[in-house]
This record gives sequence, structure tokens and C-alpha cells, in this order.
Amino acid sequence: MGANSGKAAIFDLDGTLLDSMGVWDQVDIDFLGRRGIDVPDDYMTTVSSMQFRQIAEYTIKRFDLDDTPEDLMNEWTEMATHAYATIVEAKPHALQYLAFLRQSGAKLAVATTLLPSMRVAAMRHTGLEEYFDVVCSVDEVGDAGKEEPDVYLKAAQLLGVEPRDCTVFEDILIGIRSAKSAGMRAWAMHDDSSDADWATICDEADGIMFDFNDAPVRL
Repeated sequence: MGANSGKAAIFDLDGTLLDSMGVWDQVDIDFLGRRGIDVPDDYMTTVSSMQFRQIAEYTIKRFDLDDTPEDLMNEWTEMATHAYATIVEAKPHALQYLAFLRQSGAKLAVATTLLPSMRVAAMRHTGLEEYFDVVCSVDEVGDAGKEEPDVYLKAAQLLGVEPRDCTVFEDILIGIRSAKSAGMRAWAMHDDSSDADWATICDEADGIMFDFNDAPVRL
């Protein structure tokens, strides 16, 4: 029996396993720039926990755009999928940590808001896909964003592990709060996109890390 047998680790992708939040910064700059709009300082933080369609609807309303949600989602998908397939890399020591967890008996899941085309491209490009038992997305739980714990609970259910035996790894405050509300432990990965919330994240998370060398040995 390994040290983490009967335990599960559930990972966010963007900003946690993937050094990818800069992709969305650039997508926002390019997308809004095509429309003569500068990206407001609060935009990325506001949309970080939303489901894809919610972001499109919010963006249309906020900037009074003539586009449909489908127009925006198609444009964003084309821009981002190329970056995920070619540029995005895993966070430092992520692959080594995943290998260690598997060897120690843990079950592993991804819980993400990324669309299938993006997450498949990113996980294949970075070599992450071979480590996971389950990949779960918000589109499998009625498009509930990470302000609700549904995607984490779905991942735990698919793994066959009780929430109390799960540790979630996230970079956003809303995700950390949702995971803890479901009875799970939550470790926070620092990402520049969450700097505004970092002090609160440090107070509320069960642990914090700047790369996966800082991650827990026992879940």
C-alpha cells in the first residue's frame, strides 16, 4: 500500500498545472483590440471562474458588442487552441509531482473549465495526459462554474473517492472556497493572475506553493 492509497488529487489546469494564463491575457488583448477596446484591469479576475458561454455573454453585455456568444466562443477557441497546442507548458516540476502521486497510490483527476479542444491540445502537448485517471469539465455538470463545487464532486465520484479524501489544487480563490465547501482539502498554486487575491488565498487554503516542489507529499 502506497502512502496515498485511497486518496485523490484533483487538479485545475489553467494557472495550476499549466503556465497558461498569459494565453488568455493575449487573447483578451487581441480580441478586444480588434474592436478598439483596451482590456480593463478587473476583466480577467472577473471572468476567471466563469464557464465559457458565461464569459461570452458577460463580455457582450459589458462592452455592448454586436457579436453573438457563438461568434465570441468560436473566435476565442481558434485563437487559444493554437496556443495550447504549441506554446503553453506545464508549471515547474508538475510532471514529476504527478508521477510521484501515482507511484504513491493516489488517484488523479483534472477538473477544468477549459473546452475539450483546448484541454486535449494542452495535455497532449505538455505530456500531462498520461497521468490522469479522470478528466472532468464544467460542461459535464450543467455548466456550473467553479463558484460551485460540482466539478470537484463529479471528479471525486468518477474516481470513486470520498470528498474528505480528496485534495484540490487550484490557483483561484473561488475554486479554493468551493473545494473546501465540499469537504475537500485545497492547496493553492500561485499564479500572477490571482495576485489581487493572494493574501486571502494564503489565509484560506490548506497550503500554498510557488511550484510543485512545494506540493504535499501526503494528501
